Amino acid sequence: MDREKVIKAVGELLDALGEDRTREGLKDTPRRVADAYAEFLSGTGTAEEILSKTFSCDGGEMVIEKDIAFSSTCEHHLMPFFGTVAIAYIPDKKVVGLSKLARTVDLYSKRLQLQERLTDDIAEAVMKYLSPKGVMVVCEAEHTCMTCRGVKKFGSKTTTYCVRGDFPAEKRAQVFSLLK
Repeated sequence: MDREKVIKAVGELLDALGEDRTREGLKDTPRRVADAYAEFLSGTGTAEEILSKTFSCDGGEMVIEKDIAFSSTCEHHLMPFFGTVAIAYIPDKKVVGLSKLARTVDLYSKRLQLQERLTDDIAEAVMKYLSPKGVMVVCEAEHTCMTCRGVKKFGSKTTTYCVRGDFPAEKRAQVFSLLK
C-alpha cells in the first residue's frame, strides 16, 4: 500500500465532499484513514507458514473450531463486514495448533474480500497446507453495505459454507448441529 497516495486521496475525497479538511476534526483524518486501511488490508501471502507447524495424531475424528471472530472489507463498497467462522476438518495423521486456524482466518479476512471467497480461501488453505481427509468452513457475517446503506436491513446475516475433500454428509450434519 502506498500510504502517501492514500493520504492524498482521502484529502481529495474530503474536498470533493465539500468538507473543510483544515478544521480541527478533519486535520488528521487522511492519515488516520491510511493507518486504518493499512490494518484492514494487512493480510498478504498464503497460510503455508501458519499451517506448517503440525502435531502427530493417530485419531481420525473431526476437529471443530468455531466462533472465530473476524472483520473484513468488502471489495464492492470498501465497507466492513464482520462475523464468525467455523472450521471443521478430519485429520489425516496430523493436527495443527488451534491458534493457527484463527490466524488463517485473520490472514484471509485482512484484504479486500468477498464473503464467498473468504470461505473458499480458508478451506483451500487448510486442504493445501494441512492435508486433512476433508474440511468444511462455515462463515456467517453481517455486511454494513446491507445495514448502513441501500436496503438498510439491520441484523441481516449471510451464511456461506464450503466443503473440500472427503467430508461425509453425516459429518456435515454434525457441524451444522453444533453450530446452532
